[in-house]
Amino acid sequence: MSDNGDTTHEDFDEAVNMTPKQLSEWLDTEESTSVGQDDGGESVGHRSGRRIVEILEKPKGERTESDEEHMRKVVGYVHRHLAQRPDGDVRETRWRYSLMNWGHDPLED
Repeated sequence: MSDNGDTTHEDFDEAVNMTPKQLSEWLDTEESTSVGQDDGGESVGHRSGRRIVEILEKPKGERTESDEEHMRKVVGYVHRHLAQRPDGDVRETRWRYSLMNWGHDPLED
């Protein structure tokens, strides 16, 4: 584990506020697959969501450097995206759906 592993885990735990079950169920929805940057198949965010589920299901002591790298990417994405919150009701917005693909439901803050 890297020197900043504890910080990475804490930041990740704060950024990801969905359980593995919630996130897995979300990723199976049409709304989830309707958003995100498409690279010719599955969107980047949707693929990230599947990886987040895998990370959440691992004991912290078994998380790899690769997992920690993805965790830092998730934290950065969530923080950047939250700063771009649109005005008004966000319940059924692409903004919220994108965040949820990355494991964060802004309605749960």
